[in-house]
Amino acid sequence: MNGITNLERSRYKKMNIDSSELIIPRDLYQRGLNSRRVREIAENFDECVANEPKVSARDDKYFVFDGQHTIAARKMLNGGKDLPILCKVYYGLSPKEEAVLFAQQTGFAAKVYPGAKLRAMVFAGDPQAIAFLNATKSAGLTLSFNQTRGLNRIGCVAAAYSEFLSVGADIYTEALRVIAKAWDGHKDSLRAEAILGVTEFVRVYHDEYDPRRLVSRCHRCDPMHIYRSSKASGDSLPAPQRYIFEVWKIYNGTSKANALPLKF
Repeated sequence: MNGITNLERSRYKKMNIDSSELIIPRDLYQRGLNSRRVREIAENFDECVANEPKVSARDDKYFVFDGQHTIAARKMLNGGKDLPILCKVYYGLSPKEEAVLFAQQTGFAAKVYPGAKLRAMVFAGDPQAIAFLNATKSAGLTLSFNQTRGLNRIGCVAAAYSEFLSVGADIYTEALRVIAKAWDGHKDSLRAEAILGVTEFVRVYHDEYDPRRLVSRCHRCDPMHIYRSSKASGDSLPAPQRYIFEVWKIYNGTSKANALPLKF
């Protein structure tokens, strides 16, 4: 995918395009417009340092894959009316290649957050992103591309994706199923602390723990327990170890017969 970026950098030309002709493909891979970001750009706008929006010329139309907030800010400064805007126009890009370039934005552009980046990479057909999405769905949960938690909806996309890449699809899916069953998909159970703690516990004790016991023991706890207890413990352990330690304590309880040894 970096090859796409390097190739297309030399395949554009600058041209003025009326803003009324610029299409923002939000139904495919673009994020929603952030009105606060638009106001900030407009209030501090400097023509000398402003970047040209990046546009893909496709099917006799112009699709914006970088710079929608700058376009909106220019219109705001023009009293809300359309106006000609100098753009970098790329040729020969497919919608999936546009999505890759959108996800790889750097420099002075507004940061592409993990949810928006993942959505773009799924659309672009990235195998790991698709496998991550499918693994999450197979556990009965969904990913929130706008990074808001909700019932059965994971908002900490970056943390969850990192765990997926670290432990693999099988362990990740098994851990999410435990979480979903234990707390019925409650939004507080889908915080990064719980996902990391349970996933790492399943990884470490995969051949030793009883999934039914873990579900049952977690079900008795407030879904915020892992977060609160790990925070109260201070910095005695690194963050990931604090979370798995809390899950380990939940699983063992006061039982000696079912207790697992400390292995991390």
